[in-house]
Amino acid sequence: MTPYFSHRYETTAVALAQAAEMQRTLLDRLITSAADTEWGHRYGYDTMRGYKDFAVRVPLSNYEDLKGYIDRMRHGESDVLWPGRVKFYAKSSGTTNDKSKYLPVSREALEDTHYNGGRDSVAYYLHHHPESHIFGGRALILGGSHEQNYNVKESLVGDLSAILIENINPLANLVRIPSKRVALIPNFEEKRELIARRALRENVTNISGVPSWMLSVLSLILDLSGKKTISDVWPNLEVFFHGGVAFTPYRKTYKELIPSEQMNYMETYNASEGFFGLQTDPTTTAMQLMTNYGIFYEFVPLEQLGRPDAEIVPLWDVETGRNYAMVITTSSGLWRYLIGDTVKFDSVNPYFFHISGRTKSFINAFGEELMVDNAEQGLAKACTETGAVVAEYTAAPIFMDAEGKCRHQWIIEFREQPDSVEHFAEVLDKSLQRINSDYEAKRSNDITLQRLELIDAPKGLFDEWLKRKGKLGGQHKVPRLCNDRKIIEEVLAIMPES
Repeated sequence: MTPYFSHRYETTAVALAQAAEMQRTLLDRLITSAADTEWGHRYGYDTMRGYKDFAVRVPLSNYEDLKGYIDRMRHGESDVLWPGRVKFYAKSSGTTNDKSKYLPVSREALEDTHYNGGRDSVAYYLHHHPESHIFGGRALILGGSHEQNYNVKESLVGDLSAILIENINPLANLVRIPSKRVALIPNFEEKRELIARRALRENVTNISGVPSWMLSVLSLILDLSGKKTISDVWPNLEVFFHGGVAFTPYRKTYKELIPSEQMNYMETYNASEGFFGLQTDPTTTAMQLMTNYGIFYEFVPLEQLGRPDAEIVPLWDVETGRNYAMVITTSSGLWRYLIGDTVKFDSVNPYFFHISGRTKSFINAFGEELMVDNAEQGLAKACTETGAVVAEYTAAPIFMDAEGKCRHQWIIEFREQPDSVEHFAEVLDKSLQRINSDYEAKRSNDITLQRLELIDAPKGLFDEWLKRKGKLGGQHKVPRLCNDRKIIEEVLAIMPES
C-alpha cells in the first residue's frame, strides 16, 4: 500500500472507532458554519447548543420542504441553506417520482464526503489486499452527464457522477478511462460504444459503477472482442467497486463474466445526497456507516414514520435489528433530510448495517410489509434453485381481480431463464413466506393473499421503459417494489403482445 492510502486507512479506522464523538463534533461544526445563512437565522443557529437544541428547533424535511430554497440557490442566491453560492446540483429522480430532484453539492461536500468516500474505498481495499496491482493499469469508471444550470455562470446540474468527474483532480485522468469528453456524453448508447472500443485496448485493473450499467458495457466489450470472458480481455482485472443497486441479482452473472479467482467486489453506498457506507470488512456483506464525513445521521423507526410523535434518534441511540428511515444533515445544506432509504443495523460500535429498502419502495397493501431486502433474499433463493439469473424486476399489488382475489404481481426480466417460470414463482413465494412472517400470515390458506403472479418479461423491456422516461444510463434504476400500480402499469403498457 502507498504511504498516502496507508495513512488514509489508519486515520479513517481511528475516526470510525469514535463514531458518536465524531458525530457530535460534526453537528456543532455544521451548525456554526450555517449560522449566518437564511436557514440558520430562521432556526436560531447562533444560539443553538448541541444535539438537543437542534432536534427541538429544526423540523424533519423532505425535498418538497426544501425545493423553494434550492431553486433560489440554483438561480444564484448565496447564503440560503449553506454559506456562499453552491454551484453544483445533482439531478435525482428517485424511484417512484417522475419529477426530478435537484440536490445541492457544495465544494465542501465534494471534498469532505464524496471524494473521501472514493479515497477510503481504495484505502480499505488496499489494506485487505496489500499485494494489489490496481495502479499498474487503468480504472474504468462509468458516469452520467451534466448540463448548464439555468443560465448561471459556472453552475452545473446533472448526475452526481458527472459532477465528480468535472471536478476531479486532473491527475486522476492519467489512470482512468474513458476520457472526460466521452464520460460526459449524455447519450448512453453512444457513450457505451465509445467506452467499449477504447477499453478493449487498455490494461484495466479495476472498474467502478452501477452493476446494471457496467454489465451493459461489459457485454458489449465481449461482443466486440470475440472473447468468452472479461478475464480473457483484462487478465489483470481484480476489483469492482459497485453501488447504486443491490448486487445480489447480478452476482452470478459477474462471476460467470469474470471467472478469475483474483477478482474481488467491494460495495459502496453513495448517492446524490452523500456517501454513506462502505464495505470495510470483506468477510461480511454489511457496510460500515462512514461517520467521519460531512454528514450527521439520525434515524426514524420505520413503523413510526409520518407520525407527529415519531421517535427520532441520533446514531448513538440506534438499536440492532430495527428498520430505520435514514435522516441526514450535510455540508451541502440538507437539514434533517429524509433521503427515502431504510437501513437495519447488524451491530453498533462499530456501526455496520444493510440497506433494507426505501420508504416508498415496499408493498404493504394487505399488512404484509414486504421490504426490498426480503425481495432480494427471495429472488436469490429462487435463482439458486432454478438456475436463473434476474436482470431486472418490479412488483406491485393487485388489490382485487375479477374473481375478488388479491395477490402480488411481479414482472421479471431474466438474463438466464429458470428451469420453469412456474417453478421460480413457487420457490419465490415460499421463500418470501419463510423470510417475512407478515407475508406468511397473509398468505395463510390463500385467504388474504393468493400466490404471487409472475410475468416473464422479454429482454430489454426495462431498458425500453427507462429510455421512454429519459432515464437510460447514468445512475437511474428500476423501482423494485411499489405500493401502487403506477410503475407496473407503465411497464405492462409497453409489453409486446404475445
